[in-house]
Amino acid sequence: MGKDYYNALQITRSAKDADIKQAYRKIALNFHPIKNPSDKHAADKFRESAEAYDVLSNPKRKAIYDQFGEEGLKSGVPVDKNNWSDPYTFCGDPHKIFHEFFGGDNPFADFNQHAELDKSENFGGLAGRGRKKQDPPIERDLMLSLEEVYHGCIKKMKISRRVMNDDGHTSSFKEKILTITVKRGWKPGTRITFEQEGDQGPNSIPADIVFVVRDKPHPIFRREGANLIYTQKIPLALALIGTTIHVPTLDGRVLDIPITDIVKPGFTRSIPSEGMPLIEDPNKKGDLIIEFDIEFPQYLNSDNKDFIKRALIPNAYKKEEKSKKQNVQLKSLNSFED
Repeated sequence: MGKDYYNALQITRSAKDADIKQAYRKIALNFHPIKNPSDKHAADKFRESAEAYDVLSNPKRKAIYDQFGEEGLKSGVPVDKNNWSDPYTFCGDPHKIFHEFFGGDNPFADFNQHAELDKSENFGGLAGRGRKKQDPPIERDLMLSLEEVYHGCIKKMKISRRVMNDDGHTSSFKEKILTITVKRGWKPGTRITFEQEGDQGPNSIPADIVFVVRDKPHPIFRREGANLIYTQKIPLALALIGTTIHVPTLDGRVLDIPITDIVKPGFTRSIPSEGMPLIEDPNKKGDLIIEFDIEFPQYLNSDNKDFIKRALIPNAYKKEEKSKKQNVQLKSLNSFED
């Protein structure tokens, strides 16, 4: 039989979120190792209550546990035709759950009967009071298309964060929308910081949430600095005789670019001011760099080869014709002698 998380917190299945928090708070304080040193039974209860709270305080885990029990929770269950839920594994550290709930390792520091513990800064006692530390920044990728960076846009990012309840001891999860105004020309690696939007705790300063700009892969372009790189396929014949190529832009235009030079391997054409906006002055832009991918024919018949030889190796063709003429003359002389 699987674990009974409701029994571990001494609550019923009809318990609400506030009931779950209150039950965990009571049990965690009663069986905390600080109050019960070297007591194995208390240590076990402390750990069981932490795991039970970790499951029941999370709506998704609670829903899976209520329907499928511990086995379904820890093995994963189907959520639709193609996907399963992630298997749940307890972190194994009840002190981590306790710390996240209370915001510190020693909730007894506020009580006079535990004043002897207050001198320990490691346990959030008097020596550490008034010295709240901020949690490390939380970084998230902000994936942007080249069009979004080219034109600028508004992005709304939904986060879920732990906030302190009015009682100052318990907390709950709430969703919040963060609005990011994407400026034209933002480069990959640009960091946008929302101060103290991380999880709240009674004895800590919420972490900053930092979004880091990343480029989404683009089907046509890639960017290098403020320049856009475009690859144009071109048949070998047109690479030799010239052509006009039609190059799209991020703002929907099409540029007609005449190519009069012979396109060799490594040949590029630069179109000024058709790249990405410059972050320091969005009215100015980088360049559009056109690279060429020369397509060679897969097959040539003898006539094709002869034609190319005449066009590209005229001297070799003349020597071949001269050699043939000499052979004809020699054959005629031999015939005359006979």
